[in-house]
This record gives sequence, structure tokens and C-alpha cells, in this order.
Amino acid sequence: MDSFQLIIFGFFGVVTYFIVTDENVAALFYYQFESANTYIRKKWWWVTNNPKNPVVKYLIYRRSLKMARELMAEINKDKGN
Repeated sequence: MDSFQLIIFGFFGVVTYFIVTDENVAALFYYQFESANTYIRKKWWWVTNNPKNPVVKYLIYRRSLKMARELMAEINKDKGN
């Protein structure tokens, strides 16, 4: 093992020791992990649904165009009867 790996292994060893021995430290790590997970999910949702994103704009345009075609077909079908 090189020295960097040994330092990282020691760090994780110390963190694991505190998590196992102290309930509050374990709760802290759990809540921090959940907070980071929520933050990442929020950012991912914003990137995939932000109307300023050109890809999202195109998908909204395509969905709207499809809906308009369906509505026009339904309206024309109703006029024919």
C-alpha cells in the first residue's frame, strides 16, 4: 500500500470507529447522507425540467405539437358527424 492509501484507510477506520461507538455520530452521518441525496435529486430534477434548457424546450415543444395534432384530429372528427 502506498502512503496515500494508508492515510485514506486510517481516516475511514477512525470514522467507522466513531460511528460504531457513538449513536449521535451515526445519526449525523445518516442525516448528512440523506441531505446530500436530497440535494442531488433536487438539482437533477431542475436540470431535467428547467424550461431554459434547450433539450427540455424541444421536448415540451414536441409534446405540445403532438397534443395539438391529437386535439385537431378529435375536433375534425366531431365536425364530420
